[in-house]
Amino acid sequence: MSVDLSAPPVPFSFELYPPRSEASTVALYETIRHLADAGPQFISVTYGAGGSTGGRSLELLRHILTETRVPPLAHLTCVGNTYAGANALIREFLDAGITSFLALRGDPPEGGAEGERDLGDLESSAQLVQLIDRVQAEHAPYTETPIPGVPGAARVERRTKVEIAVAAFPNGHPRSRHPREHIDALLAKQAAGATLAITQLFFHADDYLAFVQRARDAGVTIPILPGVMPITSPTRLRRVLELTGEELPSELAIALDVEPTAEGQRALGVDYASALVREVVAGGAPGVHLYAFNNHETVLAVLRDAGILSHPRLKETAR
Repeated sequence: MSVDLSAPPVPFSFELYPPRSEASTVALYETIRHLADAGPQFISVTYGAGGSTGGRSLELLRHILTETRVPPLAHLTCVGNTYAGANALIREFLDAGITSFLALRGDPPEGGAEGERDLGDLESSAQLVQLIDRVQAEHAPYTETPIPGVPGAARVERRTKVEIAVAAFPNGHPRSRHPREHIDALLAKQAAGATLAITQLFFHADDYLAFVQRARDAGVTIPILPGVMPITSPTRLRRVLELTGEELPSELAIALDVEPTAEGQRALGVDYASALVREVVAGGAPGVHLYAFNNHETVLAVLRDAGILSHPRLKETAR
């Protein structure tokens, strides 16, 4: 099969979550090494429900920053956070050299009631986007570059703005009060300063492609990156549906249920996800964001099967 060398490689990225124990840290660092070697645009790290893993998130972000050449992206949530608390946390990340963020409304703490999600005085991810931008402007209002041959002199330049991603919901937010509310919310996030949107998972390419068209028609101009999650077991599928409220993908659900082996279920999940990646990329997606579940083998298999990791230029970049 011939490869079109004029075609640019497809950008991709990964999401990880902080290790739940010290024992799992070493294995996760090995996973990060494999993911980084593939040449992603960034690796994002979740913050945990209600900030339950905040300290470990920062440790993991620092590891990615110092031990790889891949930019880390920090998740930040509104739930349970105040302006003062979020301000301090953003400054801590900036001090550590983290300059890319994903601003989220967030989930309530484990075992928390739905009403608890309003704890704190940050009411929306759009407000969090504005806060991140403001804190970074205060943290580094400008940059200074020494002028060669002129001791003590420096060239003052505008600051490099932070990258702020936000969530998008191809099939609507579970708590949307009307059909367009998730589009309106995305427009608000863009107006607040968001530079990128990453979708929650979806199971059919048309869900993503139709959503992008609706968003563009409404005035959304920022890139909308499809989030793809390889589903490799019936248990994972049930859990994901509980968390997201997405409709059951019957074809995938039946195939996973009738397959008796874990290896066979994994192969089904990889095939389904790689086909989804191929379809959204063919439909114009600017890249793909893969939810890795702290395992490198499955997401890298998806990229290989989708024909993304086989691109000669991408291999050269990864080296």
